Amino acid sequence: QVQVVESGGGLVQPGGSLRLSCAASANIFRASVLGWYRQAPGKQRELVALTGSGGSTNYADSVEGRFSISRDNAKNTGYLQMNSLKFEDTADYCCNLRVFGQAYWGQGTQVTVSS
Repeated sequence: QVQVVESGGGLVQPGGSLRLSCAASANIFRASVLGWYRQAPGKQRELVALTGSGGSTNYADSVEGRFSISRDNAKNTGYLQMNSLKFEDTADYCCNLRVFGQAYWGQGTQVTVSS
């Protein structure tokens, strides 16, 4: 059973930064595609950033240049560095791992951008 656990969310002022972490319980992490998704109240879940097992990255237009996705395969952990946060970044952020035809989700971590 693979467990995925996010951490690092919280309350931050506009313009501030947060770093989210996504820890996986098994060594499948290295071979996985890691994605960060978010869902704001009343909105559909959206893909924020993606990184392949080889390190390639993709970002939603809304976060390009502000967010950075990375991974440490030795620690089975992925990260989402979020800078220059805006009110509209407020959402529940979830980590997703896709590997060997399976998808694993974490429980999510709340990010609230408020003054």
